[in-house]
Amino acid sequence: MDIPVLIPRHHAIPLITFIAGIIAGWISEKIVLRKLNDFAATTETEFDDILIASVKGITFFWLTLIGAYFALQNSVLPEHITKITDKVIVSIWIMSCAVVLSRFAVGTIEMYSKKQSGLPSTSIFSNLARILIFLMAFLIILQSLGISIAPILTALGVGGLAVALALQDTLSNLFSGIQILVSRQVKPGNLIKLENGDEGTVTDISWRNTLITTAANNTIVVPNAKMASNIITNYHTPSAEIAVVVGSSVAYSTDLEKAEKIAVETGNEIMKKVPGGVPEFNCLVRFHTFADSGIAFNTIMRAKTFGDQFPIKHEFVKLLKKRFAEAGIEIPFPTRTVYLTNQSK
Repeated sequence: MDIPVLIPRHHAIPLITFIAGIIAGWISEKIVLRKLNDFAATTETEFDDILIASVKGITFFWLTLIGAYFALQNSVLPEHITKITDKVIVSIWIMSCAVVLSRFAVGTIEMYSKKQSGLPSTSIFSNLARILIFLMAFLIILQSLGISIAPILTALGVGGLAVALALQDTLSNLFSGIQILVSRQVKPGNLIKLENGDEGTVTDISWRNTLITTAANNTIVVPNAKMASNIITNYHTPSAEIAVVVGSSVAYSTDLEKAEKIAVETGNEIMKKVPGGVPEFNCLVRFHTFADSGIAFNTIMRAKTFGDQFPIKHEFVKLLKKRFAEAGIEIPFPTRTVYLTNQSK
């Protein structure tokens, strides 16, 4: 007795092929990639982690596409429909490869940026990498569809001059941003001061603007072209450490050797106990002026970053006043003596 066939053979093979592609994709995502990800976590290099993160979610898509392609090859669809679907599958395949390449490129840029400065990468290089990769993928798709890209490239070359003239400011900001990053004089995470007095931390350098976050948690947006021509004080170069200078004065009757010793000991103590101080730094005291009310001097300490100077100054002033009071050293304040004379005859 013949067993009835529920699905004709010419339909069963394409269906099985397509389902096999889906199953293979699921296995690659849920099992193979998970195992590879665990292995990559144990290696020293970061490239394998970036590569696995780049293909995550795409391998299922790729294997499903392969199953769909072979299913169509074994189908009984008309030849002209098969050719169209083949081109669609190839186009989707090229675009998915572009997605993987852009992920890998951006991940590599971020890894390199962190190794160089320990800071997040700027968006300008990441965006440029994405644009170039997807533009190349688009041209390859056109070529695969039988569309000649030579006229397109010619048109782009001829129209490039007009576009450049129309987008002078944009291109100026773009290349200024690249110049800022390549020169490495200003990087994300640097605390800077502009020539107009604005201060803040550089958070990003995009294709058009440099973003600066102030201490008041506001954002200053500076066009890259103006940033490149600005006079900038960078508090992180050549080192993030800065000198902390606190001015004071003592009365003329004070034993200066004693006052200097107390100020140095106080500064050294502050360096060791206040977070942000540099414990190995030996504080200095320099007398510099015979002022109206006393002898002025500076105590020189050191902070790890620009922001650390404020708690250091705060604690030093409190402790020095206490130590001077215990030692009987007077901190003078301005006084004026007024002499009145009788001008009447």
